[in-house]
Amino acid sequence: MPTYYPIDETAARRAKEMNSYHDYKPGSATAAYRQEVDKATAIAETQKARVDPMYHEKIDRLLDTYARKLAENINQSHAIAARCPSVLITGPANFPVRKKEKQNRAADANMKEWQEIQGILARIRGVGTAGISSDDENALQKLREKLARHEREQVEMKAINAYYRKHGTLDGCPLLSAEETEKIKAAMARDWRANPKPYESYLLSNNNQTIRSVKARIAELEAKQSSPAPEGWSFDGGRVVMNREENRIQILFDDKPDAGTRSELKHAGFRWAPGQGAWQRMLNQNGVYAAKELTKQWTVSAEQTEITTEQPVSEEPCSEEPAPFSYLQQSM
Repeated sequence: MPTYYPIDETAARRAKEMNSYHDYKPGSATAAYRQEVDKATAIAETQKARVDPMYHEKIDRLLDTYARKLAENINQSHAIAARCPSVLITGPANFPVRKKEKQNRAADANMKEWQEIQGILARIRGVGTAGISSDDENALQKLREKLARHEREQVEMKAINAYYRKHGTLDGCPLLSAEETEKIKAAMARDWRANPKPYESYLLSNNNQTIRSVKARIAELEAKQSSPAPEGWSFDGGRVVMNREENRIQILFDDKPDAGTRSELKHAGFRWAPGQGAWQRMLNQNGVYAAKELTKQWTVSAEQTEITTEQPVSEEPCSEEPAPFSYLQQSM
């Protein structure tokens, strides 16, 4: 049974009155919301039937996140719709055009957030079917199983090649079934090489590279789990948050950053997430380092500004009062 989050029926009724002559049907907003959650629940249950039970908890967590964020988005949508009436309700005379434009911009942002929330359904459908994500709480276990499988394959391929070198045939190889033997023979017969082998060098090399990559990922995740979890920090104009629930490092600003700052954020791998109200990227060592470099730059600028404004007072009388320093305000 899914968890339903509350829908503000008063705001829903008010939004209806501000935009329609028809009466609001009590409970209709809640019913529509629950219908969408029920659809998401059906998707989640279908995915559970397809994948290993070890993924079920993650699917349930994503479903709950979807239900919670959808309720928040719907309530916000109703609040925005109630800010300014439709021109069909008020008529064109003295219509608050500026207020309506502001409302439309808020509605557009709310719609973008809704689209991001719908993306959670795609994440539910993909659980257990793609590669091993660092977001997965069972990532280490899966990576170790993957490593063991590839190491076993490496040993077997070398042993089969050695058997073929010694006997000149794969018949009787204890590591292969009759079906596997015939399949490898057929592949060797199609090979363009003069003296093909059951497993060519590039196959062994590729598999060995996979083993090294998996080992590196295991070491990275183990180091992340064993090291103290980083904490967030503040900077001039905002703060950095370690959102462990989303596995994201997030940068939140007090005001909208300017174009130059937004460009720096994108260059450092951060992307704007309307649903979170933050610039974010994966919570890992690289993400923490990038955030520290960015905020250090902004903090340094603020400190330099402070030093510049605290010049010693000259003993000589000034004939002209200096203009107030405004670099900080211009750079925000």
